[in-house]
Amino acid sequence: PPLVAVMAVERYLAEAPPPAAPQYWYDVTLTDGVSQERCYLEPHLNGLVQRALLRAGTSLRVTRCSYRYDEKRLNYGFVRLEGLELVRGAAGPPSLLPRCRLPPLRGQKHYLPLWNNEDPYGDMWVADKARAQVDVDVSKLTSLRQLEETWRSRVHFYPLLVRILHKSRLRYYGKPEKKMDMPYQAYFEVADGSGMMSVVLWNSLCPEWYNSMKIGMVLLLEQYTIKDSYPFKTQPTPGDSQMTRFSAIEINLNDRDPPTKISILPEEMVKPEWGLPEVKYRFITRSELDNLPHNHSCDVIGLVTFVGRAERTRKREHGEDFWLYRWAHAIDGTSDQPFILELFATSQPDVFEHIHPMTYLVCTQMRVVRDLTENPSSKIYLTTSNESQIFITGCHKGQPYTKDIKVKNFIQWTKTQNEAEQMKKTVIGGYYPFPRPPNNFLKYCKNNKVESVLKAIGELGKEIEDLHYREHKRIAVQGIISAIRYISCSNAAEAASGVELVEKDTSQSHGGSAASKDDCVHKGKNTKLQNKQVKSLLGPHCTPKEHHQHQDLRSKKSSVKRKIPRGSNTDAEQGSVSVSSHRYLTRSAVRKFGLCEFQHEEFVQDKTGQAVSDSLQYCTDQEGMSDIPETEETGITCDSWQSDLWAQVKDKLMKYLHHSTIFPESIPRKFDLEHKDLLMQQYNLYASVYQQKETRTDKNITEFKSASGLGYYEVTVLGINHDVAIDVAFLPLFCPEDPHLFQLEDPENDTLLSCMSCISACQQKAASNERLHDMLPLSNEVVKAAMDLDGKHVVCILDICHLGDDNVEVFLSKIYKTMEPGVLDPV
Repeated sequence: PPLVAVMAVERYLAEAPPPAAPQYWYDVTLTDGVSQERCYLEPHLNGLVQRALLRAGTSLRVTRCSYRYDEKRLNYGFVRLEGLELVRGAAGPPSLLPRCRLPPLRGQKHYLPLWNNEDPYGDMWVADKARAQVDVDVSKLTSLRQLEETWRSRVHFYPLLVRILHKSRLRYYGKPEKKMDMPYQAYFEVADGSGMMSVVLWNSLCPEWYNSMKIGMVLLLEQYTIKDSYPFKTQPTPGDSQMTRFSAIEINLNDRDPPTKISILPEEMVKPEWGLPEVKYRFITRSELDNLPHNHSCDVIGLVTFVGRAERTRKREHGEDFWLYRWAHAIDGTSDQPFILELFATSQPDVFEHIHPMTYLVCTQMRVVRDLTENPSSKIYLTTSNESQIFITGCHKGQPYTKDIKVKNFIQWTKTQNEAEQMKKTVIGGYYPFPRPPNNFLKYCKNNKVESVLKAIGELGKEIEDLHYREHKRIAVQGIISAIRYISCSNAAEAASGVELVEKDTSQSHGGSAASKDDCVHKGKNTKLQNKQVKSLLGPHCTPKEHHQHQDLRSKKSSVKRKIPRGSNTDAEQGSVSVSSHRYLTRSAVRKFGLCEFQHEEFVQDKTGQAVSDSLQYCTDQEGMSDIPETEETGITCDSWQSDLWAQVKDKLMKYLHHSTIFPESIPRKFDLEHKDLLMQQYNLYASVYQQKETRTDKNITEFKSASGLGYYEVTVLGINHDVAIDVAFLPLFCPEDPHLFQLEDPENDTLLSCMSCISACQQKAASNERLHDMLPLSNEVVKAAMDLDGKHVVCILDICHLGDDNVEVFLSKIYKTMEPGVLDPV
């Protein structure tokens, strides 16, 4: 079949399906560069879209399709895609053909955004309605207070003149079994001189008016209806605490029965004698935040120093609806601590997708989240509410908050700052493990039973397979920490200047054997897997005498040729091991690294011929390694550890899952203002429609400097029945330029992860001081902490996230130790 490119992938509500059928359908627009065709994607292929394998810009071959006539419409039919072959690496659409905006192929009258339901999507959403030049007859107006007092005795109501104080995000309430053209709803809080009341915008009026009805605008409302308020609706906190709230009723704006007439008045027409209240805010500074109670409502302004990637979380288990969110940090100069902001989509996609470091960010109606009783070490953060609005540089002009004194103070502070110095602290994207799990597992479970929170390790494969694109989950599993291996990131070589390779690493060669790849990525059934070579290392039950013997090796002379293995591949299903090709480092290179491994075929001998245990097979040598005999002192430290139990059971496992791969999208990057568009695109979600950029850059995401450490840890968790195991990653996060960006573990409640984080933080400092050779990847503290857990049942908290293309990251976030049945304490 010929190669075609995907121009668009668009989602819409399905028609009344049986219970097991999908809730949404997808139309795919294909082009061969000459013409284009919209096709209906058969539901059994929906997973390709949900995992972002099939997306705008990809290429494919259609292996099976059919043409189906619609029996309820004259002369109408469509192509059904029933079989596809995705082609990786092919160029995108050769050119952008004019694209007609048409309704979905089946049933519905409009498309939805691809990844959530809260954002406006498509041409039907009017960007800005013209202001109305109307004559306001004050004598014919009614007030909100009069409405509340007389609404039950009236059928028709006088016009209302009000100002918008608050605006909610859109709510989409469409269901396959309910036939509605535009099932949308949005709340506004409006006020006049008598008080404040809710207004509800319904259905087709949402696409026409939602974007235009902004906070601070004055509305003239006619032909509206009044109903009892919905009792479970969220309530914003008014900036004026003295304002009267009329909460018993709400004003409904509909497109019929009767059709409401809405007029937006230009600000210059608004007269002071109308008595309309000004919009007031509740801005706080970062120095004031620590004293505010949980759930307190406030507004903030700050300079963005960090913005995370866009992620999604499922609204209901096994459902197809998701919340879209991202994390951000912002500073205001009043504290050395930043605002930590959890930003859910607020129906402002143009703003949400363009938040980047160095922009001025305003967030309104934020809620304080603090839980000092359950987790004293937890950091306070702010989260959006249903009525939150966010604004970035370019959106501030004309906004009512520009008159606020704290906003003016912030602007004055920014004028005193050195832009270049602030740029050094900026970070974008990557894995962001926040909020940290509490110190106690029972508190982690909160209102859920332990049995409903814990997952079996053997079930994780299915959990990972069911993930959707950028879906984030936090999962708890029971297991035994059985092995730890330090893996140096590829950019460690760049950090350690002067590294000289004697033999070039062939791991990047696509033409070589699969066994030649460093930390090989193996394509499994539904996910990329990092295969692990199980290493025999310094035993966990090493006696003090044996440990002293190992230390004595530092002072012995050695004439061994030492070579540095780059890891090998383990087939996840067959358990076969193939040895990778090796690369060799000069002594100067090793002095820079201080992290190198060496291997001898069966055993290592000292000068006296005494055999040294193969538990020392993989070690680091601070004095350097050479492929010629040498007689210098050698300093030996291990870069990995395994338990005796693991050595006994690793070859007898029924299932061994490999999920310790670190992907480029997992690494937080230093922000580069010159390439901000590329970075924002990388950490936003894939677009529904392919957009050919006018200016393209050849820069790859991996070329941007990492903001985290020089490596990461692979941790093997053995099932408590010793029949399954999983490799997961632990990514130590520490940014020397901004120590408040990532929260380090408290040594008192998670000793192992704390030690691994601290050694990585020290590595970065040492690298900046050109003393990296003094740092060891697996310190004595790490080994001791691992040995303390040897054989003990623990609960591991795993952060998993689907990154697209079947790449799934699995990070170890917390370890809880089970002291005895039913009693759980932190490690």
